[in-house]
Amino acid sequence: MTTEGRIRTETHDHIFKIIIDNPAKKNAFSPLMMEQLSDALTELHDNENYWVGVICAEGGDFTAGLDMPKFFGPTAEKRNFKEGNVDAFGLQKRCAKPVVTAVQGIVFTIGIELMLAGDIVIAADDCRFCQMEAKRGIAPLGGAHFRFLSRAGWGDAMYHLLLCDEFSSQRAREIGLVQEVVPAGQQIGRAMEIAAIISRNAPLGIQVTKEAALRYVEGGEAAAIAYIPTIRERVLNSADAREGIQAFIARRAAVFQGR
Repeated sequence: MTTEGRIRTETHDHIFKIIIDNPAKKNAFSPLMMEQLSDALTELHDNENYWVGVICAEGGDFTAGLDMPKFFGPTAEKRNFKEGNVDAFGLQKRCAKPVVTAVQGIVFTIGIELMLAGDIVIAADDCRFCQMEAKRGIAPLGGAHFRFLSRAGWGDAMYHLLLCDEFSSQRAREIGLVQEVVPAGQQIGRAMEIAAIISRNAPLGIQVTKEAALRYVEGGEAAAIAYIPTIRERVLNSADAREGIQAFIARRAAVFQGR
């Protein structure tokens, strides 16, 4: 049995199930896993036999975020985004098929951004949500800065984006980040039920409905996405970013200086 994290897929009639499989590390993402997730979403997007996607995770947690040493440490892995692939965060190319995401336990940083890049979220009642990038000296780079806002509204979005606090499944439901909360252990089954209901509708009608909805928001999203390189430049090259990442790897409190 491999100890390396990976993305697995399963086919259930017209439903394409995408499974995050790295429970030993709380499903933290390596660069390879991000590449595999992009490949899986591209397969969902391209394959006419797949009408609905479900994203879920093994174990007790959805994801703790990035495996930081593998992205920023001295042995960081370098991988290239494949031209024409669906972007896992829906920033460059978004999956045309509806995506239902099931989350449980820890749903930190990119976990929130991955679920918001989809369409419907089913949350276990034990979730711990947190958009904590600023605690590490950086900032959200996967779409939280605008999708959190569009789902929750300015006040609730700023409350959690600026406090970098943990909040519950019920709170996430109240502000519109998730659509249903179910007892822990039932989230994947319920997501599959929702996907099955969707798959009984006309697939072209469903896809055009999603496309039309995206047309409504794409103007604002395009401006927000275009600003991401500026965010990246400001935070990733800062002393605070170096301090935040080093502190996280060393498991100590970070001391920021605002530069």
